[in-house]
Amino acid sequence: MYNIITMVKRTFWLKKIEHLFKHRNIIWLYGVRRVGKTFLCKSIPDIIYYDCELPYVRKEIQSEYFLDNLKGKVIALDEIHKLDNPSELLKIAADYHKDIKIIATGSSLLSAYKKFKDTLTGRKYNLKITPINSFDMKDFEITNLIERIRRGGLPQFLISKDIILKDYAEWIDSYWAKDIAEIFRIEKRDSFIKFIELLFARSGGIFEANSYAAECEVSRHTIKSYLYALDITSIINIVRPFATLKSREIVSAPKIYSFDTGFTVFMKGWKEIRNDDLGILWEELVLNEIISILEKPPNYWRDKFGHEVDFVLAKKNGEVIAIECKWNSSKADFSNLEIFRKKYPKGKNIIIAGDCRKPYAIKNKKMKIEIIGLQDVCRYLKNV
Repeated sequence: MYNIITMVKRTFWLKKIEHLFKHRNIIWLYGVRRVGKTFLCKSIPDIIYYDCELPYVRKEIQSEYFLDNLKGKVIALDEIHKLDNPSELLKIAADYHKDIKIIATGSSLLSAYKKFKDTLTGRKYNLKITPINSFDMKDFEITNLIERIRRGGLPQFLISKDIILKDYAEWIDSYWAKDIAEIFRIEKRDSFIKFIELLFARSGGIFEANSYAAECEVSRHTIKSYLYALDITSIINIVRPFATLKSREIVSAPKIYSFDTGFTVFMKGWKEIRNDDLGILWEELVLNEIISILEKPPNYWRDKFGHEVDFVLAKKNGEVIAIECKWNSSKADFSNLEIFRKKYPKGKNIIIAGDCRKPYAIKNKKMKIEIIGLQDVCRYLKNV
């Protein structure tokens, strides 16, 4: 399985890296564990790879002459957080060795550290690698959307011969041990894991801290600290409300999504996916696609009467793109789009449908609506 993954070139991400290297020589590549950071680094042409988990490699890298011998090279510093002072090394490279291109990976927590952020402000690009998107599916020759949804987007899980539920449980255990217990002062493991289970099972719901506090038997303040830890470590996606007419719209309650459909299915305990289950899972997959393209989450819109649009994207020219996610395009309801457009008349209306193979447009009460598939999202959002 590992050999198969190393042979697959994730062209979407390689092109992003190539583009970013034209502007700066330091790229900070982050994302959840097993999302494919190491294999992506190794697939960059002519790269020199350093595994900072190995003591002798750390010793070599921390030598004052290390960068002097790499002029004109492209190097990967994997698990760079294992170094004593990773920010100092990257700052020196950015300021004095601009001919060396460095892609650094490591715990996503490192990017939250004040010293790391302040030292490298304006010197690096941050690139978050997401679970497999539609471009990756082509590279991995995956055509079955249901399987992508059911297994999730971590490469090893998606291409394995069988679905092994134990692998998802072991991933959560590893996440707790390596990303949480070592860094955050979270003592109640059971309450923290319970919080993850509840969030994933309710993926796409509006977040109310008080309800989770009661169920997890911790304080509201503790729940907020849990949410911060999950956000920093990239295992949730927070989608915040879009609003300008504040008296009539939801303005403060975020929606929380699981980072990956496979873990949502696992936490819900679904052995098979029914048609009724595909709604929220499809929404998650579309969100993953949008984040991989725009490198940030969209907003959602909801008024105080319960009308809602899944995702909205505000453009600099004042237009607002409205996006609805529908697994079956024939069952699309346009009433919420109509209400939204009465408040925000300018912008495209897009339905991203699981059964759409070729984009087309329809008219509904003088409103143009474009129906597209997951594979078309990049082309339609590239100018946002």
